[in-house]
Amino acid sequence: MCIYNPNKGRVIFHIDANAFFASVEMAEDPSLQNKPVIVAGNPAERKGIVVAANYLCKKRGVYTTMPLWKALKIVPEAIVKKPNHKLYKAYSVKIFDFLTAISPIIEVASIDEAYVDVTHCQYLGSPIHIAQSIQRDILHLFNIPVSIGIAPNKFLAKMASDMQKPLGITVLRKRDIERVLWDKPVQDTYGIGKKTAEKLHEHGIATIGDLAKADVKWVESILGFRGIHLHGCVNGTDGRPVNPDANTSYKSIGNSTTFPENITAPSTISDKMKLLSSMVSERMKQKKVVSRTIQIMIRYGNFKTITRSQTIEKDIWNEEDILYHAEKLFYKHWNGDPVRLIGITAQNVIKKNEMTTQLDIFSFAEEAGKVEPLMTAVDELKRKFGESIIKKGSEL
Repeated sequence: MCIYNPNKGRVIFHIDANAFFASVEMAEDPSLQNKPVIVAGNPAERKGIVVAANYLCKKRGVYTTMPLWKALKIVPEAIVKKPNHKLYKAYSVKIFDFLTAISPIIEVASIDEAYVDVTHCQYLGSPIHIAQSIQRDILHLFNIPVSIGIAPNKFLAKMASDMQKPLGITVLRKRDIERVLWDKPVQDTYGIGKKTAEKLHEHGIATIGDLAKADVKWVESILGFRGIHLHGCVNGTDGRPVNPDANTSYKSIGNSTTFPENITAPSTISDKMKLLSSMVSERMKQKKVVSRTIQIMIRYGNFKTITRSQTIEKDIWNEEDILYHAEKLFYKHWNGDPVRLIGITAQNVIKKNEMTTQLDIFSFAEEAGKVEPLMTAVDELKRKFGESIIKKGSEL
């Protein structure tokens, strides 16, 4: 196995759920396992196009956008399911929330793929080990197979994740580009569609290597500014960061910590959960968001991982509320075995100006909005004079 553990530079994962819609249908209905499954528009009348097909169908030549009648000629015994986008979205949110607990630097690219920056996750192990854990846990928790590309930038990570499906893990480093990519057709480049490929063919650029070796100014004259970006990508240069704010459809804020050794002491666990709650709260305040759903993740010493969530009746964002609900969830679902990792995530966050106000003990006679200045003042005191400057009565 290739070992990839760079001393400097970024480590980016591209995580792609394999045959996602079909995989969700199989996860929901275990009787579909090991059977050919197609997701298409109108199963009853055998009309419409193939939206997704599992790998048993793909291996026999079925592909997305193929007319359903044609697909059923190739695989007449296939089980056809009507698309259920609400269900697919629910699975998508769960998977991305799971990933957020591993690294908060996640950029959702579509309903079934995301970039994750794990540069600062060395405490979880090598990039290969982290990828293996993610792949195993997503399969165990959600019954969804994923392929993972590991690279120093987003472009190479995306190219790598497409190389081995299903359940592949592929490392693509800059020094591998010429050997691995340059002989491929130029249309295999992520970001180059049919029309762009035709334009490049007209100018004698047939392979990725042709594009990489061409003069960048000449490529710019053909494709404009986009040509400069593509030319850099196929030469291993892509400075785009993983941007958590690039897609706000799936919004969650979480942090996790892996312990250097397995722990069982409740006091140590509570200390770590307090720290995580503080980190999540601080990020929520920076982004001016609130949440009503708190999720915890527990990874045991044997790497078995569980996630549990609870939706509450009021919007929260401060450390105390997050910690209260996270601890309640943890101690309800912890089986007592040694713990290796704990994660806390605020799911489905929304901007504060969209929150539903609700009365609490501070505001039974006035509007709930008056609580926030109090909490802000407390936070400011703690920042200036330390955490011990003000305490709750229960802490004394």
